[in-house]
Amino acid sequence: MIAEKDRSAKSRVIVWFRRDLRLRDNPALEVAYKAGKEIVPVFIWNEEEGGQWSPGAASRWWLHQSLKDLEQSIASRNGKLILRKGSAEDILPQLAKSVGADKVLFNRVYDSAGQKTQVSVETALRRTGVTSESFNASLLNEPWEIKNGSGKPYQVFTPYWRVSRSGIYREPSPYEPSKLTFNNADSKTETLNDLGLLPNHPWHKKLFSHWTVSEDEGHRMISRTTEEVTRFYSNRRNTPSVDGTSKLSPFLAWGNISPRQVCHAVLQADGRSGSRGENKFLTEIGWREFSYHLLYHFPRSPENPLRPKYAAFPWRKDAKALSHWQFGKTGYPLVDAGMKQLYETGWMHNRVRMVVASFLVKHLLLSWSEGARWFWDTLVDADLASNTQGWQWAAGCGADAAPYFRIFNPILQGEKFDGSGKYVRKWIEPLRDFPSKWIFKPWEAPASVLSQSNVALGQNYPRPCVDHPEARARALEALATLPKN
Repeated sequence: MIAEKDRSAKSRVIVWFRRDLRLRDNPALEVAYKAGKEIVPVFIWNEEEGGQWSPGAASRWWLHQSLKDLEQSIASRNGKLILRKGSAEDILPQLAKSVGADKVLFNRVYDSAGQKTQVSVETALRRTGVTSESFNASLLNEPWEIKNGSGKPYQVFTPYWRVSRSGIYREPSPYEPSKLTFNNADSKTETLNDLGLLPNHPWHKKLFSHWTVSEDEGHRMISRTTEEVTRFYSNRRNTPSVDGTSKLSPFLAWGNISPRQVCHAVLQADGRSGSRGENKFLTEIGWREFSYHLLYHFPRSPENPLRPKYAAFPWRKDAKALSHWQFGKTGYPLVDAGMKQLYETGWMHNRVRMVVASFLVKHLLLSWSEGARWFWDTLVDADLASNTQGWQWAAGCGADAAPYFRIFNPILQGEKFDGSGKYVRKWIEPLRDFPSKWIFKPWEAPASVLSQSNVALGQNYPRPCVDHPEARARALEALATLPKN
């Protein structure tokens, strides 16, 4: 009897879930399956791990729903997901001992805090005689695999992608999740609610009407991408009133799906349609890869500009202006529509993200870090690599960034990408009946038009918080204070 129990215990392995909350194409699960191991699945929540970049409110909501889905998926396979709260380096050795596992398998993360945790866990496990092995579950290429001719990291996207895009052909793991064997012993576990992931304020409840969070939904969204999005992506991706983007980013952020699954599906669809040449949508996956490449090689970039001279940029401090921007009260309709979409849905169209970011750092002269932190708290797809790269791009201080002197005109951006004003009308109720001619500059509309449309500037819709020509001039003056090189 004892021998039988020992043999069963030795066949167990812990799979530590992190940002890989799925059963398909999960390298840690695949290795356990191929080794014939009984899997003890565990997720550990440690709010302190990320420091100032601990997941924000919207991300925590998404994480809560993802864990609920993972719990149910494992339970449907006669297993039990163990939830713990605290330090992984303390919990995993103790758990390994209690369940009789001699190995811990996990997938890597690439931010500095996550990497530090990995090292601490590996060290703690070795001290107790437990081995560990880690894998790449979230990227096409490891960040250290791609180097330029001098053996250094790339800082320009085009040559980076030229070298690394072969990663799109790496296929997902072929194992069937139904064949995984999970442990369902009565191990100590927290409840999902015990983790305290959901915010105290009710803001997050509106997200339920905009998102279904599950691994299966992620795959439905991949199918939608191959059937509806990629065929017209080049033409529709810049039009915010059209549902022309994939909305896969939050599913990728927490690992409900993998980039290999996305690329494989897109390439298969291309093959069926006879498409040839560069797939524009897959280039967006490339930008995600590039962002992780930068985050890994420049771990301080979430707080510091990659271009050192921008550390001396004369950013303003203006809490009132920041609040106007955060809550869509700038008086510029395209900017306000984007910020209202973000606060309502936890997501914003990518073209509009660029416009609102430009407005913050150039029209308002507020630091890109202020915007990065607001996005980090309100985006369901908040991802430290992409968030950092996107904001440094907008501020002109990052790798392959847009030059700071290129300043988006929010009026012209609206006229170009939301010509009829459909997107603005959807998100700004006072402008629902406003004529298209004036919808991106209502302050220039004749009094009769304002009256007929029931728009009272300064009352039910704000006047512009800054004048575009003046703000542009101020931004260029600020730029001129920096060293030329």
